[in-house]
Amino acid sequence: MLIRLVVGCAILVLFNPIADRLRAAEAEAKLNQLSATEKAAGWRLLFDGKTTSGWRSFKKDTFPAKGWVVEDGILKKVANVRGGDIITTDQFNDFDFQWDWRIAPKANNGIKYFITEERAQAVGHEYQMLDDSVIDIKKEKTASFYDVLPPSDDAPVKPPGEWNHSRVLVQGNHVEHWLNGAKVLEYECGSEQVKAAVAKSKFRSVKGFGDKIKGHILLTDHRDEAWFRNLKIRELK
Repeated sequence: MLIRLVVGCAILVLFNPIADRLRAAEAEAKLNQLSATEKAAGWRLLFDGKTTSGWRSFKKDTFPAKGWVVEDGILKKVANVRGGDIITTDQFNDFDFQWDWRIAPKANNGIKYFITEERAQAVGHEYQMLDDSVIDIKKEKTASFYDVLPPSDDAPVKPPGEWNHSRVLVQGNHVEHWLNGAKVLEYECGSEQVKAAVAKSKFRSVKGFGDKIKGHILLTDHRDEAWFRNLKIRELK
């Protein structure tokens, strides 16, 4: 009996790493793919895991020649190589946008929505993605409406080097920021709360900032290394 138990434990020790690798490989194989249920619900990919199709530089027709690369199913922002921000070729009004992201220690990044090329610069509402250990200002922490509204104090952010899952939901004037399955911020575009917060922010002189507009989604180039995958969107009626 003891011998059988020892042998059984040895087999478990031997095959557990193999099982772990198989599970990891299976998860990797499903990157940047939609299930039949998601397709039926109206989801579509914004990144196919192989090309930069659907993305371009702000106010340009082409994708940056440097600074961004596709590697192993991941859209990567290369550290210290300035390529510029990238935006979706399409614009969106009401939508549910979700993505996975990872950053390096002490890194800074973010996605922006309500981006219009009628403005001189790529200014929009930003979902901040940050190594929160480098900042104490609440309205600049991960999942904040950057420099305008803070996320909840218990936002479940994972540390640099680990993957986070984020979501921005826009329906009418209502906006929600989600992080790793938890809603951490919600606000109403054009509300008195937003107007007051914008007036205290670096965006106070940007005409119409804080209002809801149809626009592009943008990935920022903050020079720091960052990784993106599973970017998908569902337009809402």
